[in-house]
Amino acid sequence: MSSVQQSTADAPLSLRERRRAAASREILEAAERHVTEQGPHALSLRAVARGLGMTVQALYHYFPNRDALVTALIAQAYDDLADAVQEAVDGTPEGDAEGDAEGDADGDAEGDAKVPRLVIATEGYRRWAIAHPERFQLIFGAPLRHYEAPVEGPTTQAMRRIGGIFEREMFGGFSREQLEAADVHALSPALRGHLEGLPQSGLGSLPPPAIALLLSAWGHMHGLVVLEVFGHGSFLGGHQQEIFRLSMRNMLADIRRRIPGAEAG
Repeated sequence: MSSVQQSTADAPLSLRERRRAAASREILEAAERHVTEQGPHALSLRAVARGLGMTVQALYHYFPNRDALVTALIAQAYDDLADAVQEAVDGTPEGDAEGDAEGDADGDAEGDAKVPRLVIATEGYRRWAIAHPERFQLIFGAPLRHYEAPVEGPTTQAMRRIGGIFEREMFGGFSREQLEAADVHALSPALRGHLEGLPQSGLGSLPPPAIALLLSAWGHMHGLVVLEVFGHGSFLGGHQQEIFRLSMRNMLADIRRRIPGAEAG
C-alpha cells in the first residue's frame, strides 16, 4: 500500500459519515428486534421505520431498498453466529479440552470427558441457534419471497467465515495428500470436476474428497440443530445436548477413520 493510500485508509471519518454509520447501525438493530419479535417473514420496512420515528423514505437514505436491509441483516446474523463458534473454540486449549462448561447443566454424562475442539465448535453453533431461533431461521429457514442474495456479496463472505472455522478444526494438521486420499468412495467425474471448480476463496481450496466430507459433516450437524430449534426433538426432554454431543463425537470418529494417518496423528 502506498503512503497516500495508507493516509487515506487511516483518515478519520467525517462527522457526516459517523452520523450516517450510527443511523445505519440503529436501523439494523431495530430490524433485528423486529425479526426477533415477529419472525423473518413478517419483516416490514414500514414497521421498522415507524419504530424509529422515521418515514420509509428517510430509511431509504441509508438502505436503498428492502433487499439491502435484508442482506445486512443476514450478513450480521452470520457474523454473530461465526463469533459464537469462534468464541467457543477460543475458550478451548490446543488439542482436546478437559470437561465442558455446558455439560453438567444439560445433563451430559460426559461432562468430565475430553471434548475435541471440533465438537466444541459444533456446540457453539447449536447454542447460538437455540438462543436466536428467529435469526437462525432468517439465514437457514425458508427463503424470503422475492429476495436474492448478491453474488459474492456480504452474505457469501460471512458464510465462508463460518465454513473456515469448521474447515480449520476438522482438517487442521492434515496434509493435502492425506485429504486427497480420504476414503469417501468413488466420486463421479462430474462431481469431482464441479468441486474442483469451486472458488478458491471458499471450499475450492480443499481437494474434492475433503469438500465431500466437510459438506456431509455440516449437513449432519445442521440437521440436528434444525430439528431442535424447530421443536422436533422435544420428546428427548433435557437430553438433547447429550444426544447432539454423542452424534458429533461419532461423526468426528468416522471422519478420522476416513483420512489416512489420522489415527497415528
